Order: sequence, then C-alpha cells, then structure tokens
Amino acid sequence: MGSGQVRFRRTLAKVLAVVALPAATLATAAMSVPAQAAKPSAGCQLNSASGAIKHVIQLQFDNVHFRRDNPNVPSDIEQMPNLYNFLVGNGTVLNNHHTPLISHTGTDILTTLTGVYPDRHGQPVSNTYLFYGPDGAAHTALSFAYWTDLAQAFDGTSENRFNMLDAQGLNPPAPWVPYTRAGCNFGAVGTANIELERVANVATVYGAGSPEAIEASDSSDNGQAKTTADFIGVAVHCARGAALCAPTNRGVADALPDEPGGYKGFSGLFGHKYVAPQISASLPMRDLDGNVIANAASDGTLYPGFPGFNGTTAAVSLAYVAAMQEHGVPITTAYLSAVHEQADTGLGPGDPIYEQNLRHYDEAFGKFFNRLAQDGINRSNTLFIVTADENDQFVGAGPSNPGCDGVHVTCNYDPTKLGSVEVALDKLLNRTDFQLKGDSAPDYYLDGNPGPNDQRTRLFERAASSIKVTNPLTGQTERLIDAIADRPTLRALHMVTSDPLRTPTFTQFNKPDYEGVTAPLDCSNTATVMQCQAVETWHHGDIQPQITTTWLGLVGPGVRQLGVNNQIWSDHTDTRPTIMALLGLRDDYRHDGRALLDVLDPQAATINGDRQGLVDLGHAYKQLDATVGAFGTAVVDADTKALAGGSRSNDGAYVRFENSLNSLTDDRDALALQISQALEAASFDGATVDHGTVETLIERAQQILDRAQQLGSGD
Repeated sequence: MGSGQVRFRRTLAKVLAVVALPAATLATAAMSVPAQAAKPSAGCQLNSASGAIKHVIQLQFDNVHFRRDNPNVPSDIEQMPNLYNFLVGNGTVLNNHHTPLISHTGTDILTTLTGVYPDRHGQPVSNTYLFYGPDGAAHTALSFAYWTDLAQAFDGTSENRFNMLDAQGLNPPAPWVPYTRAGCNFGAVGTANIELERVANVATVYGAGSPEAIEASDSSDNGQAKTTADFIGVAVHCARGAALCAPTNRGVADALPDEPGGYKGFSGLFGHKYVAPQISASLPMRDLDGNVIANAASDGTLYPGFPGFNGTTAAVSLAYVAAMQEHGVPITTAYLSAVHEQADTGLGPGDPIYEQNLRHYDEAFGKFFNRLAQDGINRSNTLFIVTADENDQFVGAGPSNPGCDGVHVTCNYDPTKLGSVEVALDKLLNRTDFQLKGDSAPDYYLDGNPGPNDQRTRLFERAASSIKVTNPLTGQTERLIDAIADRPTLRALHMVTSDPLRTPTFTQFNKPDYEGVTAPLDCSNTATVMQCQAVETWHHGDIQPQITTTWLGLVGPGVRQLGVNNQIWSDHTDTRPTIMALLGLRDDYRHDGRALLDVLDPQAATINGDRQGLVDLGHAYKQLDATVGAFGTAVVDADTKALAGGSRSNDGAYVRFENSLNSLTDDRDALALQISQALEAASFDGATVDHGTVETLIERAQQILDRAQQLGSGD
C-alpha cells in the first residue's frame, strides 16, 4: 500500500525568509548587465469597450481570507487596509465566491486561469494526484508542472499523457495565448504551471546539453537551490517578434503543441536569471523592502533569484509585477504565499507573528500602489483582479485569552493544541490493498482499479462511511466524514478527466479537523487518531462552505463600484470570461464560467436583448453546473446516503441510485452546455438571446435542480 502522504502547498526548494544582506554574503553568480527600461509594447492591442484598459494585474493569494476566522479578530484583508480600501473603494469584492473541488491551490489556480472546471484542465485532485500504472497500483505525481509537461510519478512511472489535459486528452489552450496574439507580453510569477515548476523542465525548454541543463543536472542541495533561483517560478511569454524575448536575451521557443490554430513564432523568457536583467534597473533585483530576492540552500547560502514558491511574499511578488509592468510587460499574474505561517508552522488568528506578517503585506501593497501611481498605472487604465485560491479551516483550540483582537491585544495559543488531527485510515479500515492521496478530503485508489459496482469497492465505501473517531480537540466521538463521493458523483462534480487512470475509486470528505492518511502518522508510529502538533494547522481541500467559499476583487475601467457584495454567487470559472469580456479578447474554447454581467458597467460589455434575463440565467446556470452549487451539493448529499447503505447480498438500492444519478448528470450536462453556449454567444459574439428562450432555460434548470433534491429522498 502506498501512502500518497506527500504534502505540498507550493514548496519546491528549501526557502528561508528573504533578508537584506550585503552583496558579499550572496553566492557568486554570473550577472547580466541590466537592460534599459523597455517601453510598453506599442503593438499591445487590448480591445476594451472604452479603450481605456492598457494593463492587467492579476493576483491570487494562498489562503488569505476576506472573512473573519475569529469574530473578534479582523480578517486578513481587513488588516491590509491599503488593499482593502483600494478594492472596496474603487470596485467590487464578491464575498460569495467559490472554489471547485477539491479545493486545493493547484486545482483552484488552474480553474481561475482557464475558466473551466478540472474535468477540462486535468487537475481535479491536487496538489498531488495519483494515476494507475501498468502494475494495477496507483502512483503519486505532482500537480505542479509546466503547462506542456507529461504526467510523471515521483517513482518515475509515466503514462505518456499530459499533466494538463482537456476533455479530448489534448494539452489545453494556454492562458497567455489571447494576450500574446494581441501583441502583449505576458509575465507570470509563482502562478501554477505557467512558469517552469520543476528542475526537470529546464532541459525540456533549453535542450539537453545546454548550459542551463548542465546547471540543472547538479543534484546537490546547493545545485538545486541555484537552479530554482535561476530558472523556476518566473517567466515572460512574449508577443510574436517582441525584442524582450530575443535570442540575445536567451529567449527560446514558447512551444504549445496542441494550441488551436497553432502557436508558431512565439518566444519566452524562463527564469529569474534571464527575466530580471530585462525588468530590473539594477542587479541583484530587490523586493519592495529593498531586500535582495534570493533562494537559500540548506547550508544558508543565498542565490540571487526566485526564492521558491513559499518565498513569494507580497514584497517579492509585487516587486516582480511592478518591474514587469514598467518594462514592457503589461499583462502580469502573480501568486502570493500565505500569511498564517512561520517556516511552514501554522499560526492562529491574532497570533503576534501572524499579525506581523499582515502588517508586512499591508506595507507592501502600500508601496506597490504608490509605485504604480508614479508609473501612471492606476484604476483608470488598469484592470486589477485579486482573489484567493481557497479559504481554509483553523485546526486547534481557541486562544487562551479569548477577548484578544490581534490588533490591540495579540492572541496567545497553546502550541500543543495547534495542528491537524491525523487519522490512520488503513489501520481503522484494517485494509492495505489501496493507495491513498492523504488529505482532509482523502482520495482512495483501490488496487486493480475496480469499478463503482465492484463488491470490493462497495465494501470499502460502506466501511469508510461508518468510521467513528474521538476528536482529541473536543473529546467528542463523531462520524469522521461529512460526505463521500464515488465515481458517478465525481463526474457530476467535474472531477473525472479524459484520463480514466486518474479517477479515484472514491473521495472522502472528512470533518474539517481531520487529515486522512496512512500509518504512520506524522507524530506517532503507533497511534491511529492523534492531533499532530504544528502539522497542517490550516485545512483546505474539503467540501465545507467555510473552505469552498472565498472572494474575488475587481477594479478598473468597466467594473461597477459595488463595494463588498455578499449576494452574487460566483466561482473561479467566472473570473476568466469576465476578464476576457472586459478586455474585448477571447479564448480558443468555451468557458465553463460566465462573464459576470451584474458586476460590469452596461457600456463595458454590450449585450443585445434581455441583459437582466441573461444575468438571471447566469445565476441559474451556476446553481446547475458549479461544483458546489445547488446541484452538486444535492448530489453529494444523496451519494453519501446511498454509499452507506446496502450489503454484500443486496445492493440493489445503490445500483438504482447510480443509474438515476448517471441519467440526471447526462441531462444536467446537456442543459448546462446549452446555457453556456447561449451565455458565451451573448457575451462574445453579440448574439441575441430572447426573453422566451431565457425563461425556458431557467425553468428547465429548476426542474433538474428539483430532481437532484429528490434524488436523496428516493422519490
């Protein structure tokens, strides 16, 4: 049995905090002479309705919350007033925004970037996933890989499929393509799968035997730290013929083998080593606090360059973004790491270190907005998109001084009562014939890849449904799971890709305090249920609303100034079509999300016909098709009930349920496609959708939602 117990947020290399050091303390490295500041590309043709948008800045936090986790402690964003006031005072913050499943960084960022659910980008299970190999066992792979990488497990097993997969088994269209085809350079920092993510990518991009590949072949800790600093995590995808990505700057072909319409003649710069000289006035490049951006080896040696994904603090990521915007890269996206950690140890709300991190982030945003203003980059000519991948659940006892607010009185926590409650599922089930992707929503891959009706599958599902444990945080005995989903339900949740070998046998959504793993636990070789101090103090991946509900902020020309909006239901798939609609650009594919017309000025997105009707249709569509909308929620509830029932000798009720669910999902998919096509045509092609058609589609959607609600009752 394989544990699959590999925990990844965005770690890659060993990372220390970025610190200010004299140049003499940095490892010597060949430094290129900084280029003169490039002028903004005159060929960049964004086609917003007013013509005002000249820049796009997209930021995605890791688990930074708009809501309060402790009612007495202001939320993360409330404690960043420079960002809060900018978003709330100048645009709209959608505070009823949602993730797909599972709600992990990789899945969420890729869904945001593409506007499609995981069944159409290939990564429903992240930040690691498993696939069945020729031996019938499942092998663990990392979700974070460059866009065109093949899937490869940590043990070397390969299945000769792309890591990123569309519904036809092809490499999906890349998110930078509409921009580069419009003549705009596109820069990325730490954002999932659009820069080099692995050291192995270096030889793929630069060629075996190249100086870059030779550097990357150094497998020592220092060698890998330097390769990360030089080549991982930073990229510019250039417009065709852009001087920024010329061969003299070490630009190389930006290959996309399956891009619709082809993608020839485009180049990219990959890695800090080649990007920084083109965007920084001096080297080594510094963050917004004046500290050298560097990656640390375990011996303390600092290598100027990308600091690893957990090193992408606000001061670092925003420095890259500002420098790119100033040097001919008007489209940028960046990842900002979590604030509730210190050296990968989770901190409770209001903790003094947590509060210090929030102050640093707020200061960074103040410097960022001031710097952009001096550059003439502001809300009058720039579209800002700011969001978080998902929210998460604090796992631990409350503060010992419960009246604390973090700001005036910091909160004190007993460190022995902070951390995930780990559960050894193999011990509790007394089974070893499976592989597990350990998580708060663990995925089971039964050996031999049996189907949903196989007796072994059903025995596992019944057993998993019945597990009870005593929570060491509360002393209460409770059912471990809140929900469970087998393959028919995973399909309804957009979690079944074009690669059947990736689909779990079933997924178990634990109560949010619990991490399902295989023995041994991180904190014990013998225990089956134990709180593991300082391990995963913040849980995500699970299905509960406090985890799957996040937020989206929009500011810029064409965006209504609604402040904080708690009513409009949206999810990550809506971000991409909304951006495209505002910019007058389009993707090579149909989005699963909708352009958020209720957030856009009427003149920013011209609609022929019944605009309000399309808004209403969009709302119905989300409840029908969104992973955690009304349909998905009802189906999971019904499946959880069905999977717990039956017996080895009589499982007819489950078989009938499965048949009903498959039929219902087919009907849902057909109607969702019809609605999606209508919304896309209205938003991007100027098509008129008449009022009668809108009313009919809404009525049909409600009928399917009613059937989903009835599914659990057996009606």
